[in-house]
Amino acid sequence: MPSAGNGVSTYPARRAARMSYLLDASILVALLAASSAPTPLYPIYQEQWDLSALTVTMVFSAYALALLLALLTTGALSDYVGRRPVLAGALAAEATSMVLFAQADGPGSLTAARILQGMATGAATAAAGAALLDLEEGRKHPGRAALTNSVAPVAGMAAGVLVATVLIRFVPGPTITVFLLLALLFLVQSVAVLFSAETVRRHQGALHSLRPRVSLPGPARHALLVSGAGVTAVWALGGYYSSLGPALVRLVAPDAPRAAGGMIFFTVSAAAALTVWAAGRLRPVTAALVGGSAVVPAVTLTLTGMYAGSVALVFAGAILAGVAFGAVSQGAVRMTLAPVSAKDRAATLAAYYVLSYLSMSIPAIAAGAATTLYGLTTAVLLYGLAVAALSVAAVTALSLSRKTPCTADSDARPRTAATPVPWCGTRRRYKATVLVASSTSGCDQHFHNRPSAFSGAGVGCERGGEVAQMP
Repeated sequence: MPSAGNGVSTYPARRAARMSYLLDASILVALLAASSAPTPLYPIYQEQWDLSALTVTMVFSAYALALLLALLTTGALSDYVGRRPVLAGALAAEATSMVLFAQADGPGSLTAARILQGMATGAATAAAGAALLDLEEGRKHPGRAALTNSVAPVAGMAAGVLVATVLIRFVPGPTITVFLLLALLFLVQSVAVLFSAETVRRHQGALHSLRPRVSLPGPARHALLVSGAGVTAVWALGGYYSSLGPALVRLVAPDAPRAAGGMIFFTVSAAAALTVWAAGRLRPVTAALVGGSAVVPAVTLTLTGMYAGSVALVFAGAILAGVAFGAVSQGAVRMTLAPVSAKDRAATLAAYYVLSYLSMSIPAIAAGAATTLYGLTTAVLLYGLAVAALSVAAVTALSLSRKTPCTADSDARPRTAATPVPWCGTRRRYKATVLVASSTSGCDQHFHNRPSAFSGAGVGCERGGEVAQMP
């Protein structure tokens, strides 16, 4: 039983870690809220500046491509210089981008604001996500950080669209008010970060880490390869709803209130957030399969609603699209992070987001070009068919991966607490037989890894019906 002295000495540390965890989660929510806040404002910008669909998707994609550049260069920086310096600088840049949004007077300045926002978001996202994983180590809820990394972004996107839509309805000058409020939030967070605890030690290699590259450990590379088609399909679907969703609602229901356009992406994001939370009880491969299987029905409902002139069917398709997005994202993140050691966390998250935002931006640009050339109806049809084909490929790949046995032969290296178990899919039970070599782990022979949700924190070893948790 711990002494009173131990309890007194450890309580402040636990409380500080809890506050840091909440701060990092709130940063992820705020960053993605800011990324989606312009969605309901696009129709206002189109009316004010006579923007085409292609211009809207180019403005939207400028953010995603800038974010990709930041991930490729600064994605692993926090592994070397620490999480806090990266977060503080990125949040200050994010606040500056919000001021640029508030001052935007045309597509050029709007694009510049989006580019700075993307750079700041890319640098902060990998650092905040990795910090959540750091803070989870040794705690009572393994898998919580992976779940937070999945829930926080989609919850943030939903919150950003909802708040912006409400401000459009009730506050004058929404294109200014929305961004000034976000700028204030980011400034407060950047100051709070300076007073939070650092979770990694600084070491050499920071300048070398800025060289653009995508780095993935072998087992994580396999997991992302298996889930990649599904990730591409659902993020492409999300990119369409985020950029041209309001235009689709206006096409189907020209007399609908302006707020309806913004609510289409809120519907996708809210459904995704709820699904991410619910899918935490499923095995990662099962979650990704459920999500991949929901894409074709989502596209079918959306296309039917478009041709039938039914806004209800379009929103029903948006709900299913959110389910698909949430389930695939949740499963893919857990699969990818499962085999990753502490030193590779930020780089691995960066690689995942590189694939995600490429999938969101490039198809959205293509959709904008197709809308300009052939009209919105044809563009939605072509886009839907392409996403449906990707989802079929995703379901096939994930189904085949479940038939692959995962044994000690999958990776012959001796296992220690610092060397996580590789991800591997099975048909019946998500288990892996491993050889654990650490004499202090309490697992010195072949046992079965028994994870419910992975975050790269620890490895459980099943022995005689009991689970020994490795530090």
